[in-house]
Amino acid sequence: MTRGNGSGRDGSAAGSDSAERTVGVTNSEHESSEATVAAGPSTVVAEQTMSARTMTAEQTAAAEHTAAAEQTAPAEQTAAAEQTAAAGPTVTARQPDTLITTPPGNAALDDVEVGQQVDDFDLLMGLGSGAFGRVFLARQRSMQRLVAVKISHDKGNEPQTLAQLDHNYIVRVFDQRLLEDRELRLLYMQYLPGGTLLRVLRRVRVTPEQDRTGSLLLDVVDEEMREKGEIRPTDSSVRDEIASLTWPETIAWLGRRLADALDYAGKRGVLHRDIKPANILLTAEGVPKLADFNISFSDTVTGASPLAYFGGSLAYMSPEQLEACHRGMPGTAADLDTRSDIFALGVMLWELMCGRRPFEDEDVSSESLVALEAMLDRRSRDIDPEFLDQLPYDCPPSLRRVLLTCLAPKPEDRWSSGAELAQQFDLCLNPRARDLVDPPPNSWRMRLRRFALPILVIGIAVPNALAGAYNYHHNKMLIISNLTPEAQHSFESIQLVINSIAFPLGAIMLLYWCRYPLLVPRGLRKGKTYDRQTLARARTDTLLLGDRVVLVVFGLWVIAGIAYPISLQLAAGNVPPGAYVHFIASLIVCGAVSVAYPFFVVAFFAVRCIYPTLLPQDIASSADAHKLRGLDRRSTLYLAVAASVPLAGVAGVTFLSPDEITLVIIAVRILCVGGIFAFVGVYWLFRQLEQDLRALELAVSHEPVR
Repeated sequence: MTRGNGSGRDGSAAGSDSAERTVGVTNSEHESSEATVAAGPSTVVAEQTMSARTMTAEQTAAAEHTAAAEQTAPAEQTAAAEQTAAAGPTVTARQPDTLITTPPGNAALDDVEVGQQVDDFDLLMGLGSGAFGRVFLARQRSMQRLVAVKISHDKGNEPQTLAQLDHNYIVRVFDQRLLEDRELRLLYMQYLPGGTLLRVLRRVRVTPEQDRTGSLLLDVVDEEMREKGEIRPTDSSVRDEIASLTWPETIAWLGRRLADALDYAGKRGVLHRDIKPANILLTAEGVPKLADFNISFSDTVTGASPLAYFGGSLAYMSPEQLEACHRGMPGTAADLDTRSDIFALGVMLWELMCGRRPFEDEDVSSESLVALEAMLDRRSRDIDPEFLDQLPYDCPPSLRRVLLTCLAPKPEDRWSSGAELAQQFDLCLNPRARDLVDPPPNSWRMRLRRFALPILVIGIAVPNALAGAYNYHHNKMLIISNLTPEAQHSFESIQLVINSIAFPLGAIMLLYWCRYPLLVPRGLRKGKTYDRQTLARARTDTLLLGDRVVLVVFGLWVIAGIAYPISLQLAAGNVPPGAYVHFIASLIVCGAVSVAYPFFVVAFFAVRCIYPTLLPQDIASSADAHKLRGLDRRSTLYLAVAASVPLAGVAGVTFLSPDEITLVIIAVRILCVGGIFAFVGVYWLFRQLEQDLRALELAVSHEPVR
């Protein structure tokens, strides 16, 4: 069980452990309203966020003015820590299982300056500093490359934690060096010139809502790079994609990648525990990377515990993490899991989208325990309506739902993993998919969801009733009318018996196969919860709904095609061979009608109105994407069947004599003309179904993103 220390500053791979640890700027950038809690083994380090290692009198006053918003430790403990800081690490108070201490003295760190050579590195520029270390842009002599070097005291397990993480959206660490004579550690990692999301947040706050787009993110990155003398990349498909996004879509784009990073870390037992804008670095293309693992925890590094260097930035903490910071509450750092990081990510993304966090913390008193309790109380309730009203006008309902789920007070009500959250952001980034999953409240899809059973019954019954009418007229004119009255009466009686058995049997089979697609969405609307297996079964049955309807209905027509000639033989005795030809011909036509038209009506309604209601409740898998593709392929076959209806009607006429044609010519004309118009409607449904399936497939396929 381990944890690591790492850090990031505007534009670099890492930074110091202050309230806003960032890499890649020439001076430290901190938000005055933030404070950070950190702790050593069995300790919590009281740390007040500042804009640099030293502060002017004006800066100190500003920090004191806003300290009430985000306290990092009880005021009496912080004061004691400040009084003893000069003497080195000193215990100032004791909590259950927790000691409050201060960061180690920075005398050795203060001697490190720009222009020096430290080990294999020429320090070129200061990128950031904080309580646990300093970060420099450096040139590594042996490799002749630019790197970000974090110089800190030789404490903690940050390198061991970061060594486990090799991911596109996590800052990559190359190696570490130890300066044993000075008791310092050099951690060098990839250099990212695009700054951090902190600078993006500041730009958001001064930009009118209507002017915020994906270009805002790129503008901030470009400004950061110009300050460092970097060259803006050209011909970048990633930058082109970002530039085309609305601001809420940009938030989802960033969130999707950071959720992927949290999922990767979580699967390796690593919790970050300090997600905030200053700890998200940006590449030259605007791609986010998670940094600063100063107070992270890994359960695969020997010798560490969840309490080691526990802390974080209070403003972004989950309720359970705030509770772990409070000495009078039972929660501990060992209780945290990935869902705590997901809460912090939700707070950060909300703040980026709206310019402020979804909690009112500015009126917190200067007493730290009171501040903790007030913040915990606010985060233990649903988001106030006044903050919901601050969401941008173009924020999709799906993104609102996703963020509110991230911010659920109870961990069990949040997304259970980063992968589940990443899939939800994929939905938000797909306009068609998000419109399917979260339609506008007044849309026809929302209204029709409550009438699924009647709609399905109509979609199945109407085409089959028309097919039955055609079949009855065709057979009556060509076969039944030629029988004796007694034989006709016997045939009608036998037909009634067959229908009275077949139709109820078919209805029972359809209701049984439709029970999950009908009952599970209804239960979800009423607030019921279902396990993952039940939801997966409901999604599968929904996608197979059209095929099962076809199987039952066509099966009944086949049974009728066999039973009616037999019953006719029993009723009339000798039946001419031509009668069987007429039965088979009408069966083919009616079978095509009963297969194609109900399939598209049922499949369209299932995909458009039923299936999307199941996606927000559970993470779909690659198996879901495979089933969506399968339905797409089958729909093409059913389209060919629908196109054959008029042709089958015309082909059937060729088997009739001229006298017989005059008996059914009107019905055949209606069949052919009606079949043409019906095919136009079916083709429209096919195109809509095809686009819906493609959108949903992209949303659930877990394809790698750039």
